Parts: sequence; structure tokens; C-alpha cells
Amino acid sequence: MIPPEVITPAVLVDIDVLDRNIERMASSVRGRGLGLRPHVKTHKTLEIARKQLAAGAAGITVATIGEAEVFATDGVKDIFIAYPLWVEAPHAERLRALAAQCRLAVGVDSADSATAMGGRLGADAGSIEVLIEVDSGHHRSGVLPDEVVEVAHAAASAGLNVAGVFTFPGHSYKPGMPTGAADNENESLGRAAEALTQAGFEVKTISGGSTPTALISGESAATDLRPGVYVFGDAQQLELERCSWDDVALTVAATVVSRHEARGGNVRRIVVDAGSKILGSDRPDWATGYGRLPEFHEAKVTALSEHHATIMWPDSSELPPLGTRLRIIPNHVCLTMNLVDEVTVVRAGAVVEQWTVAARGRNN
Repeated sequence: MIPPEVITPAVLVDIDVLDRNIERMASSVRGRGLGLRPHVKTHKTLEIARKQLAAGAAGITVATIGEAEVFATDGVKDIFIAYPLWVEAPHAERLRALAAQCRLAVGVDSADSATAMGGRLGADAGSIEVLIEVDSGHHRSGVLPDEVVEVAHAAASAGLNVAGVFTFPGHSYKPGMPTGAADNENESLGRAAEALTQAGFEVKTISGGSTPTALISGESAATDLRPGVYVFGDAQQLELERCSWDDVALTVAATVVSRHEARGGNVRRIVVDAGSKILGSDRPDWATGYGRLPEFHEAKVTALSEHHATIMWPDSSELPPLGTRLRIIPNHVCLTMNLVDEVTVVRAGAVVEQWTVAARGRNN
């Protein structure tokens, strides 16, 4: 499963599984009459964004101006920065440059930030669309649906082009929550869009979606969805039952460097040469570990140091010998992609390409 020329630890991407994931999401969203605007902060990779656009995505979503700059330079013509921005003079210059390259939309969630953005952009304010973020239950950023009109009026007064609303149903990232979060999303987006319409604004975009909710069928108030993790899958999505083991396209290749049978009070475990600096250290309180193994479903990564991971080994399987090469599914794949410069693309156990993680570290 791990090509012999791969030096561990290394990130592997199975291109056949990746392509299947991209097509499944594109087909599902298209079949519901919605647009797809995938969040590329997950992969940060030009080759994957090109595949998503070729499969029918209307544009892309990014987390930062820096990410937007990388993909705009590669020719992407429709980009949404899906977070509320506080724009200072340097940000305004970068936004102007981006708006000259592509259709650009950004998020706002307060009258003050909208006023500041418009003021800093000056005469160029109308060249950038703004979407007002709605809190649909995640309780991170965003305003309540009945508060969007105030923000919209401030944005319009500042010369900004108010284009609609968006939300992130982040509370879908808990067991048993995806369906309820999707319902919350639809209700909140519908109420917010209706409030803007009644206030005289033209609502062109109603944007929602997360990987846990994007494939849930049914009526949607959204015009487009912004899932990201679906391209790879990860251990969180496995445990949320939003993907299967066969849907996981990205794994980290690692080598067993220490092994311990259960004796003298010690638990049965192995240690591999892939730690938090490649797997990432994100672990919600409901997760069973920091990662899973696709060939050994009962094994779980239970502890991380910077360069090593401890894996509790099930009694049902023989403890791997030293030097054994294993694949690990990261708990949260977005962190992994921001920790490496390149990924090894494989097909049927053979290396086919190396892809640069072009937007790695573009965090502002």
C-alpha cells in the first residue's frame, strides 16, 4: 500500500479516491439544483482546485486573503473569503488587486467592520461583493437572522455591494448533529434572506454547507454550498459517519519505531515516526483518538508528541514488527495539509505525481 520509495513520514493522496469524492459531491449538489463553491483551505493545492472546477464548481471558498491570492494567480475567477474581515490599509490594497483578477466576495458580520471596509476601499468599495454572516447555531461569528438588515444598511452606506448571506453550520461536527445542524442552517439562511429582501436588497447569494451536512438531501434555502473536507475525508468524518473507510483519500505513511507487548502493567502499543507536526493535534472531546488506521479499524492513535504517535493496538491483531510501514488517517485533515510542503500522489500502490501545497502557510 505504501510505495517503497516513500520516506516516512509522508502524506499520501490516492488519486482515484480523490477523483471519486470530487465527482460524488459535484453530482449530488448539481442534482439538487445548487451551486458548489468548495472550501480549498482543506487542500491548499492548485491541482485539486482545478479538478473541482473541472467537475463543475462555480468558484472556490478560501479562509484568507493570502489563500485567495494563490488561487487567483492560478486563474481562478470566482473566489469567496468566507470569514468576517477587519480591513486595514494593507488589506485594502490586496483586495483591490484581487478584485481586478476575479469576482471577489468577502464576509462581514458587523456594521462597524462593514463601515471600516468601505472606508478603506474608498472608490473601489463597489467592486467587491459582501455577504453577511449569519449565526445558525455554531456560535462563533455571525449575526442573528433578524440583525442582518442593520449590517446590510451599513455596508451599502459604505459603498459596498451587498450580495447576500452565508453561514457555517459548524455545530454539525458533533455526533448526532449533522441533520439538526442542516435544519438550523436552512431556517437561519431563509429568515436572513427574507429579511434582506423585505428591506429592499437583492439577494443573489445564499451560501451554506459543511462536509457533514452537504450530502444531506432535502430542500435547501441555500443557492450554493461550501464543503471542504469531503475531498479527502478524515478520522472525524469517519466517526461522524459522514464518510466510509473507502472514501478516505489522504493518509500519512509512517514506520513502526517502537513496540511494547502488554506486560508489567504496560498497555499493548506501538510508536510510529509521525507526530503532531504532520498529523496535527486537533481532537474534539468526542473523538476516540488523534487518528485511525485504514487497515486496522480497532487501532487508535491515543497520544502525540512532535515527531511520534502512540497507537493502542487491538488484541485481535498481531503487534506489528519494528520497521512495519502503516497508513494513518489524520483526525482533522486540514491541519495536516498546512504542515507539509508537498504530497505524494499514488494510484494502486505506485507513485504518480508530487503536488506542492501551494497555499500552505498563507494564513493572512
